[in-house]
Order: sequence, then C-alpha cells, then structure tokens
Amino acid sequence: MVYWIRVVWGEGSLRYETTIQRAVETTGVGLHSGVPVSIRIKPAPPSTGIVFLRSDLEHFPIPASYRHVAKVSYATSLMRQGVLISTTEHLLSVFYSMGIDNVLVEINNLEVPILDGSGEPFVELIRGAGIRTYRRRRRYLRVRRPVSVEGNGKRITILPADRFLLTCDIYFDHPLVGKQSLEMEVTPENYAREIAPARTFGFEHELDQMRDMGLIRGATLESAVCFDRSRVLNPGGLRFPDECCRHKALDLIGDLALIGRPLLGHVIAERAGHAMHVALVSKIMSDPSLYEVLSFDQLATRVTHALVS
Repeated sequence: MVYWIRVVWGEGSLRYETTIQRAVETTGVGLHSGVPVSIRIKPAPPSTGIVFLRSDLEHFPIPASYRHVAKVSYATSLMRQGVLISTTEHLLSVFYSMGIDNVLVEINNLEVPILDGSGEPFVELIRGAGIRTYRRRRRYLRVRRPVSVEGNGKRITILPADRFLLTCDIYFDHPLVGKQSLEMEVTPENYAREIAPARTFGFEHELDQMRDMGLIRGATLESAVCFDRSRVLNPGGLRFPDECCRHKALDLIGDLALIGRPLLGHVIAERAGHAMHVALVSKIMSDPSLYEVLSFDQLATRVTHALVS
C-alpha cells in the first residue's frame, strides 16, 4: 500500500475527473447483428458520465448505467425507453480502465462495432484524442465489506481494497484453453499492455447454433479468435497463451463500469459471465451500506493515518 501511494500521489488524473481533448471516430460492424455502424466519441462536461447517443434516432441518450441494462447473455446491452445499444462492454472497459470519466458516444446503429475483437483499437482512439483533466474532484466507490454472487459452480466476489484489483479464473474444455487465471492491479498502463489486446473468442462447433440464435452474424477471423477441436484457426495464432482469460477480464471490467464511478475493491471472478457480473453490480448498488463514495484525497488521508497508527 505504501508503494501505491508513492507512485500515484500528486497525479491529477487520479484526483480529478477527465474527458478527451478532441473528438475521434471509427467504423465497423456489430459482432452479433452484423450491421455497419459508426461511432464518434466526443468530450463531455464534468459529471456527465458515459452517455451513448443514438445519432440515427435524434441523438436519443442512453447513459452507461446498471439502471439501463437490458440483456446480458452473450454481450451486455443497454436500453432506455425501448431504444437499444448492444455489446457495450469492450468500449466501456477501455473508458473505465484508461481513466475516462465523461464522454458522449454518438452511434448510428444498435451495436458498438467489434473492430478486431479486442479493446486495443479503442485504446488507440483514446490515446489519439488525448485526455483533458477537469478541476472537479473524482469520486470513487469503495466497497466496505465482502459481497458475492454465486450459482451453478460459478462465483464472483468483491472484497474491500484501496485499489482496483482483479482476479479472474476461467475453464473451457479445450486443449488450448483449459483452466486459466489472471491476477493484476488494473491501471491504465497495465490494462493497455496486458488486457486490451485480448480478443473475443469462440469455438467452431458452436458457430451454427449461435447463428441460429441470431448471434455472431458479424464475426470473422479478423474480429474474433476461433478454435476448432484442437487448434486456433486464426492465421496469426493467439496474442497471449491465456488470451481467453485476459479477454474475460476485459469483459468483466466493462460490466463493472456500469457502476458509474471508479471502483476500489478486489474483484474475484470464478467462471463468471455477463449476467453474474451485472448481478454483482446490482447487488452492490441496491444496498448503500455496502459501499462509500469518497475522493482520492480522502482515501489517501485515511490510508496515511492507518499506516502511521
């Protein structure tokens, strides 16, 4: 803990809210819908949060909040007054981990573009846009006591901590996946290097069933990793030996972003998925006794006093 304070003390990006310096945009297709889509990410004033604007529907706003979660099966979708934004988790994961508090995301169709299946293209967009720091103090959500959701051999827990720590365990019955684990502190640098490049993935024997369900209509080997029974079908192979676990961590962070504030706690996910992620967020936010909201300076003062005493 002493090391953490020494590293970050005095950095305005942790004390104050942020947005981007200039608007940036990209185009692609939706992973599940296959529809062409463009997004334009624009600066926003303090306390705006992350807000999607359906530019094809008179800029109808949908805040990125747990209050507007619609579906969480194979992706996390938001809906407000019948207007949908699908597959939000990759973009939200990048905003959350790269320390972006306030932006407007203009989108002209119902699904965020999948791009290469990872968070890396969005990280590069943010880097190209630059980050602007406001003078309004950032407020963190710190979990005060352990909270868990579990079922069917899966579990997700969050423990009190003064940083954002992540432990992610997955298991898939495949020779190139199996059991994988990842543990790290989520910082912009760690995220951009260790998590953002990890791509979404699937298995060849499940493709027909998923397409019959109306899913992955936009998936290609340029936008996802695909495994057959014994190998990776992508010509370039995997970006990490444990790319699947790292991508699950990316998804998890994107779902935690629906809290709407930077999180302080140790999240431990054991074979969890979107539904369980969102259930944890809802459980926390439904009980104010489970958390406190405080500024970076309040947190640092508290930790310093604890160390001295």
